[in-house]
Amino acid sequence: MKKYTHEKAHEEVDRIFKVLLPQRSMAERPEQIRLCHSILDAMLDGGIALCDAGTGIGKTFAYLTAGILHGKCRAAEGKPQRPILISTSSIALQNAIQKEYLPLLSGVLLSEGLVSAPIEAVIRKGKAHYVCDARLERRIRQVGGSHKNPAARQALHTAWHVLDLDQLSGMSSYDRERICVPKRCNCRRKDCRYRCFLDACQSGQYTVQICNHNLLLADLIHRSQKKKPLLPDSAAIIIDEAHKLPETARQMFGVTLNAQDFSELIRSLHVERYVLAAELLSEAVAPLTERLSVPVEEGAGFETYQMFLERPHQILTVICRQLEGLLTRETWRLLSAVASTVSLFYLGNPEMIFYAADDDHGGAMLCGTVSELAAQLQATLWRQEQPIVLTSGTLAVGKDFSRFRTATGLTGERPVTETVCPSPFDYQHNCLLYLPPDPIPLDAADYYDRLAAQIRQLAAASHGHALVLFTSYLAMSAVKERLQAAALPFPVFTMGKRPARTLAAFRAAPGSILLATGAAWEGLDFAGDGVSLLIIPRLPFAYPDAVKEKEREDYPNLREFLRSVVIPEMQIKLRQGFGRAIRTETDTCAVAVLDPRAARGRRYFQSMAEALPEMPVTGSLRAVEQFYRDHKDAGYFHLPNAG
Repeated sequence: MKKYTHEKAHEEVDRIFKVLLPQRSMAERPEQIRLCHSILDAMLDGGIALCDAGTGIGKTFAYLTAGILHGKCRAAEGKPQRPILISTSSIALQNAIQKEYLPLLSGVLLSEGLVSAPIEAVIRKGKAHYVCDARLERRIRQVGGSHKNPAARQALHTAWHVLDLDQLSGMSSYDRERICVPKRCNCRRKDCRYRCFLDACQSGQYTVQICNHNLLLADLIHRSQKKKPLLPDSAAIIIDEAHKLPETARQMFGVTLNAQDFSELIRSLHVERYVLAAELLSEAVAPLTERLSVPVEEGAGFETYQMFLERPHQILTVICRQLEGLLTRETWRLLSAVASTVSLFYLGNPEMIFYAADDDHGGAMLCGTVSELAAQLQATLWRQEQPIVLTSGTLAVGKDFSRFRTATGLTGERPVTETVCPSPFDYQHNCLLYLPPDPIPLDAADYYDRLAAQIRQLAAASHGHALVLFTSYLAMSAVKERLQAAALPFPVFTMGKRPARTLAAFRAAPGSILLATGAAWEGLDFAGDGVSLLIIPRLPFAYPDAVKEKEREDYPNLREFLRSVVIPEMQIKLRQGFGRAIRTETDTCAVAVLDPRAARGRRYFQSMAEALPEMPVTGSLRAVEQFYRDHKDAGYFHLPNAG
């Protein structure tokens, strides 16, 4: 029976992807089918699967199908019913799985009799994302006779009908903090909506449960400490966007601090009428929050920020002493958390590594983490008994997963399979790589003048429609000034403190140019002609920090460290940046890498070439212009904003 069940599952994979989905106008993709078979094998064998799936493969359908068929095999073998747990790093993907991918797949399987009931999914979040009915009731009573903003008052009343706070608009962070489920929830209300939600999640109603990497790791940490799990036992764990796992783990096994932490505390002190304390703190943290408001500058180590922590540390110590016993429980908890974190970062801890990293808001954050990340993941994630699938478009360099495996401590005895499925896109026809014949030396005195001129030439050839990915906020600002002074015929936008607004403006102005850095190297989606020129001024080598210095100790010499760590990480980030260029099968884009180190015959040309898909290479601007004439229709060249 077991052999038959496994064989039958693989037969159904072929039927789903070769017959059923193509009947719904979905293309048959051999690499997608191979990926699904590989994931299913790993699940059936109880192992770990590393899957590097290029853009356009359709990896989400592949792992959802494998997970569902794995569940059918478990049922045939008499094993207990358990959900598939999917972890992603982006809310957009979570919503897409729940509302788009799974309903479509469920409908197909149900109509063909491959499943007996609709497959349902639920998105799981931390407690602070949900409404506590008791606290909501108390908060509404508190503001009953006040002059509260009408929109904020309405948001509070709307919360009676919405459990997920992320679905509410118009609510202040102060109110949100006061009505969310607290860290220690001892609710005894029989009609508590949050408790009912948790009961539903444990009932077996949902075949798929979706969370982010933070909640997954928090659950694993609870389990390793013999605490009550946050998520149900699962049949399999699928970690999508797995390239984000190491950085998320560093943060989860440590502490972070960003400008939003201070602004939230200052706002809470104002609301509770401790105006002097709020103003003193605001003044004390201003120099630090100004530095944290922009991405980490290349070469800027933790010490660059630490020097601004002395005054906040002093003021927070005084505020804690003077306001103890006077604040509400929520504000006191927030004050204590921020004060202890600032103290840790200011005074240091020999058992931890401190560094600065880009956050998700267009700025920077301070991070303190354990020195042995690999050991922590070995003690939590890799010791789980259920199958684990890790997938992303940038897990491997070529076919080599060693960098990811080393960074995450995936060196144990559990069976690990590795699968690389290249993108089905026709890069040979739809892409052109431009390498300047006379690249600008990085140490040239007039580097930014010449770089801006080079970008202007390329933008003229492409009629705008350009994304420029910088590795440095300083470089981005310097080029921005020069492009604005040049009075280009295309609008120029710069990613800053309000990235969502900037992206909306860029998308609303076809033919424009977007200058970006930091988190923009991954996650942005520009399907169509919006980005038809991708410019990378410098190869994205990571700047040295405490994490890298610690890792350097594990290698016998600098050359080996560069070969094993620095170059593979650059290649992975370069692939992530390149992924902004081609998002669909019909997209066409020229990619310009301007770094002299990537020129033909130079030190990193081969490393760059290994990271990118094969495509034609040119050093001629005329060839770039011809590429657009060959690949774009007339409307592309006559958009109102393109001059």
